[in-house]
Amino acid sequence: MALKLINAGLGRTGTTSLKVALDRLGFGPGYHMFDIVSSEERLGQWEKIVCEGQGPDWRAVFDGYTSAVDGPCAIYYSQIMEAFPEAKIILTVRDAGDWYRSTYDTLYQFAQAAGPSRLSRVVNTMIWNGLFDGRFADKKHAIEVYHRHNQQVIEHVGADNLLVYEVGQGWEPLCAFLGVKNPQENFPHVNDANSMRERLGKQLAAEVVG
Repeated sequence: MALKLINAGLGRTGTTSLKVALDRLGFGPGYHMFDIVSSEERLGQWEKIVCEGQGPDWRAVFDGYTSAVDGPCAIYYSQIMEAFPEAKIILTVRDAGDWYRSTYDTLYQFAQAAGPSRLSRVVNTMIWNGLFDGRFADKKHAIEVYHRHNQQVIEHVGADNLLVYEVGQGWEPLCAFLGVKNPQENFPHVNDANSMRERLGKQLAAEVVG
């Protein structure tokens, strides 16, 4: 099994809704940040990639998965593309101000509250101290990084192989891009800010207890 689709959009741009939609369309199972959180083995793989700079066997990392969304995929999309040259690329986007507010209120707050852990080391190295240079609290800087990331994806990926997509657009553009029929049911909208806070709160409690 090889990846058929790679999501290059940053977290809090509808990536979890996209994963559920792709599963429904036959592009699952989808690799998501929650797959790393729930697996010591996968977390160890990403420790070596992110923190130790080891060049991975990407096919081994994504073995058993048809699509990859959220988390590290957005940061390493170009390397993953090289390993899976036939894969289609989706860039999930949303209003920059809404994206910043949602990320600040959920993922960033969790990162600030979490104590030292393997997961925190990976995420801090890759996202907060990596992509955002330790300056995510600076809204202007963070939004500039967000726009720059999206523009780099657009410039790097050929237009015939890229869908710039807002999950609020629903099934039609996604299904047209993938060449499949629109399902009859409503497009899934999951993992809103409140549910994200609840999930991260449980994860933080588990780390404290552990």
